[in-house]
Amino acid sequence: MQNRVPLKAVQAFEAAARLSSFALAAEELFVTPSAVSHQIKLLEEQFGVRLFHRVHRAVVLTDAGRHYAEEVSAAFSRIEMATRELGRTAKSDILTVHSTPSFATQWLMPRLARFSSAHPDIDVRLNASYPPPPDLLMQGVDIDIRYGTKRLQPAGTMVLPFPAETIVPLCAPTLADGPHPIRSPEDLREHTLIHSEVCLVSWRDWMRQHRKVQLDISRGPRFDRSFMAISAAVDGLGVCLESLLLAQRELETGRLVAPFGLDGPKVQGYTFNLLKSRADLPKIRSFQDWLFEELEKEGS
Repeated sequence: MQNRVPLKAVQAFEAAARLSSFALAAEELFVTPSAVSHQIKLLEEQFGVRLFHRVHRAVVLTDAGRHYAEEVSAAFSRIEMATRELGRTAKSDILTVHSTPSFATQWLMPRLARFSSAHPDIDVRLNASYPPPPDLLMQGVDIDIRYGTKRLQPAGTMVLPFPAETIVPLCAPTLADGPHPIRSPEDLREHTLIHSEVCLVSWRDWMRQHRKVQLDISRGPRFDRSFMAISAAVDGLGVCLESLLLAQRELETGRLVAPFGLDGPKVQGYTFNLLKSRADLPKIRSFQDWLFEELEKEGS
C-alpha cells in the first residue's frame, strides 16, 4: 500500500462528503461525476476501505468515511484560512533589523516611510533592544546596526562601515542666544555640559583640541543613550557633544543649533552587520543599498 495520497482524490472525496453527492461535487470541481467516482474508488482501493454506501442515486458515508471526512474537512479549513491570511499579508518579505536605540530613534525611524514607499513588498520589523547584540545566525535577525569600537565578529559575518560622522557641541537656540550667549568655546564655562557616555568623543577629548579652555567636566548630567542627551539639549538642560548624523532632524527644525559651526572631530562609529550567506537576498540588498544611499546623500 502506498503512503502518498493523490490530492485530486482527497479533494473529490471532501467535496462529495460535504455535498452528499457525486454530481454536485463534480459541478463544484468542474469535472464529470464519473471522474469524481473514479477518484474516490482509487482511495477505497488504495486503503482497502469503503468510504461511501451507494444507495440508488444517492451516496452515504460509511463510518470510516465519516471519520475520514471530519479530518479532511478540518485540514481543508486550515488550508483555506492560511490562504486568506496570505492574501491579507500583502507583503512578500519581512526584513528584521536590529539597531542601537539612538540610531533607530534619531535617524532610521523618521526615514522608514521612504524605504517602504520605494519597496512596498518588504515589511520592516525594527528591534532596538540593547544590549547584548543579537546572534545573526540564531535569532532570526537579517541586519544588525551596531555602534562603538569594532569587535571580532563570528565567521561568516560581513561588516560594512558607515561613513564617518562629525561630533560637535549642540544646544537649544534659547541657550545659545540667552543671558549667557555662546559665541566661543570659553563661553561654555557659564553652561551645563551634558555627557553622552556612549559617544566615541567625550568632553575630555574635545578639550584636548581646545587646550586654552578650562571646563569642569566632572559636573553635568550623564546619559547612556545619545537620543536622551540630544533630548536633554533640546529641552535647554545644557550643551551636549553629539553626532550631526543623529541630531540632523533637530538641527533642520531649529530645535538645536551648533554654536561653533558644523566642523568637528570625525569618528567611525556605526557598522552594518549581516551574514555573508544572506547578503544577496533581495530584501537585504534593497535595504542596504537604500540606507547607504541615504547616508551618502545627507553627508554630501
